[in-house]
Amino acid sequence: MFDIQLRALRRDRAFRTGPELFLHERAFEDCLERLELIRRQFKFALLLGCPNPHWPDRLKEFVDSVDAADPGPLFAKAAGGTCMVEDQWNPPEAAYDLILSIGALDTVNDLPRALQALRASLARDSLLIGAMVGGESLPQLRLAMHLADQVAGGSSPHVHPRIEPASLSPLLSTCGFLMPVVDVDRVQVSYETLGSLVADLRRMGATSILSQRPRKPLLREAKAAAEAAFRSAGDGQRTLETFEILHFGAWTPAG
Repeated sequence: MFDIQLRALRRDRAFRTGPELFLHERAFEDCLERLELIRRQFKFALLLGCPNPHWPDRLKEFVDSVDAADPGPLFAKAAGGTCMVEDQWNPPEAAYDLILSIGALDTVNDLPRALQALRASLARDSLLIGAMVGGESLPQLRLAMHLADQVAGGSSPHVHPRIEPASLSPLLSTCGFLMPVVDVDRVQVSYETLGSLVADLRRMGATSILSQRPRKPLLREAKAAAEAAFRSAGDGQRTLETFEILHFGAWTPAG
């Protein structure tokens, strides 16, 4: 489904242009607040998804040692970590007692395989916590692109399919985790134009990496239809777009 090589290139592009991190920071701060409530000092953590090179140091309030990893080579290098494709990872067994994943697992081709690898790398009584993009994200963009396809006389995939909150908790259980919890944070952001939304997505490394994505730019008429649809969904000045963030947590068995 996803072009993994393009995924790395898009994250590298975001690094070079200067990443837009307001959603990543929101998710990371939420995870830190949850760790503070647990009141436990962890020993060895894996930080998966690290677009901010300062995150490992900020996580050290709760853990003695942090390994960083990111699907983008440049983000990984800046954080002093390694480049990782989660569902192709052969993990060290029981190496960590905490894994924190931000904005990475929603673009793997085999999410169950990735979760099973993370489970294998966790010791007993260890925590997986993180955030990923949910299925109700970007409704205005999806509608705008649907109308653009109608004008163009075809249908092409433009926006990533995402896991639903109700599906994530059972999947964590199936992959060997206990007491899974999934919370939904819907963030609304106002944009003047469709182009400004797309610019943010580029700087997030979040534009389409679908293997079956269109390879040609929109025709002028289709692009105009998309822009008009996005504008008409607002108040004439700005349009609210929604990002759905799924916060999840689960434990490995204690015995």
